[in-house]
Amino acid sequence: MTKNNPYKETNLGKSQYVREFDSNIDQSELEWHLDEEDRFVDVIENKGGWLFQIDNQLPILLEGRIFIPKETYHRVIKGKGKLIVKIVKLT
Repeated sequence: MTKNNPYKETNLGKSQYVREFDSNIDQSELEWHLDEEDRFVDVIENKGGWLFQIDNQLPILLEGRIFIPKETYHRVIKGKGKLIVKIVKLT
């Protein structure tokens, strides 16, 4: 984890990354944000019920594949265990 990111990130190349969120992260570090490109989030592991929320929508369980349109506010809501996702940026 870096000071700016609440996760560990591994660059897989070709605009693909694996991000790991630790179970002891503070929810306040998971801020509403938007991204500059469309992206898919593929859930690799979700221990403890982590949630995903797009602005003006109810939170959903982080599972399977989620599409996030560019410049759309969204956030992750902490669960009780570890979360590992693969990010595919569509550039």
